Amino acid sequence: MSRLLAAALTIVTAAALAVGAALGIVALLDATPDQPNTPLITYENAGQER
Repeated sequence: MSRLLAAALTIVTAAALAVGAALGIVALLDATPDQPNTPLITYENAGQER
């Protein structure tokens, strides 16, 4: 009986740790600011220099 209880507690603890890790990763991803989508090179004058 004690092995069954230990196995059940191990499973519950592992599931709780997995859920906690997933929520922590999501929280860290939401905490990082979005990077601006500005291009490094623009071609606004392409074709006008002829």
